[in-house]
Parts: sequence; structure tokens; C-alpha cells
Amino acid sequence: MTYMTIEPLRNLARMQNEMARAMSEAFEQVGGRGSADGFVPPVDIVESKESVVLLADLPGVKLEDVDVSVENRTLTLSGERKPGEDAKEGDAFRCERPVGRFTRTFSLPATVDVARISADAADGVLRISIPKAADARPRRIEIARR
Repeated sequence: MTYMTIEPLRNLARMQNEMARAMSEAFEQVGGRGSADGFVPPVDIVESKESVVLLADLPGVKLEDVDVSVENRTLTLSGERKPGEDAKEGDAFRCERPVGRFTRTFSLPATVDVARISADAADGVLRISIPKAADARPRRIEIARR
């Protein structure tokens, strides 16, 4: 008699890996991040007691090609990453760095002060500082003795 070992966890892991690979390939075909069809800047959003900070990686993007706007508590980051001068002048042997127009939108909570949003850039990273409203910041309540 032959015994067959069934390993459901190994089979599940293999199916999960195959699905992830298939989804990744499909995503790249429709212009996902990392494809040659478009550039989508990755962002980090960090919250402190005083503010929310959005950090966007924009290597190779000129500041004059970037727009940051706020309307109806929606922050929009848009712009364009253009091909480098070297790629324009000669025949490209291989182009893996994505280029193109991009737009990212973020809903802002009611606890931030939209009027005081500021932005600066250094070393290819755009930093958007979104201060919290004074009444939304945590504060310590003193307990009085009776």
C-alpha cells in the first residue's frame, strides 16, 4: 500500500506565491508602479503630536514640474517625471526608469489645519508638513486635589 503525504500548508503557500506573481504581472501590464508605462512616486505618511508629514520620493523630478494643492480636505500631489537628457539624445539600449505624468490624492482628516500646510524638497524627497489644529493636539489634563 502506498501512502500519500498531504501538506496543506505547503500547497497553500505555493498557491499564494503563484497568485502574487500573476497579480504582479497583471499590474505591470496596466501601468503599475515600476512599469515602463508610468511613474507613481512612493510616499510615507508619518504622524506626530503636532503634525502629519507626507514624504514623497521624486528622484529626477524638477520642482517646477510638481504641483501640490488642497481643495475640500483633499491633498493632491501631481507632476511629471521626464526622460533624462541622455535618453533623449541617443538610441536607448535599455530604459527601466519609469517616466510620465502622475497624480496622487490623499483625504485629510478634520483635525488638521489646512491653511498652514507647507512643502519643501531636498535630495529628491518632497516633504509636505500638515500641522494639526490646536484643539486636535493631545494635551495633559491636570487633576486638582480636593
